[in-house]
Amino acid sequence: MTDKTIPFSVLDLAPIPEGSSAKEAFTHSLDLARLAEKRGYHRYWLAEHHNMTGIASAATSVLIGYLAANTTTLHLGSGGVMLPNHSPLVIAEQFGTLNTLYPGRIDLGLGRAPGSDQPTMRALRR
Repeated sequence: MTDKTIPFSVLDLAPIPEGSSAKEAFTHSLDLARLAEKRGYHRYWLAEHHNMTGIASAATSVLIGYLAANTTTLHLGSGGVMLPNHSPLVIAEQFGTLNTLYPGRIDLGLGRAPGSDQPTMRALRR
């Protein structure tokens, strides 16, 4: 019989509760990431959503950098970056930079869904 543990993760959209702000949502995300790290969670995923009043996780690479700077062992990843909305080279450079700053802790998850409504999707692709 082997003694294996299952690596647990958190998926966060940085929700903005009614009457709150994006800044408070980011503070709550940091608090949750620190708690996840303390409790032994392996990875913390951030989802990309744009132009949604109740969700603050539009700039996942920026938020991942913020959380990585304030944690020490937790793996952080995008779950996922919607590649049709971004230049693939820019995404590769951003996540390569994050991995240089926080070696072995950054994960890049990619998706192809719009991640937003049609007008926002068109604006992102200009």
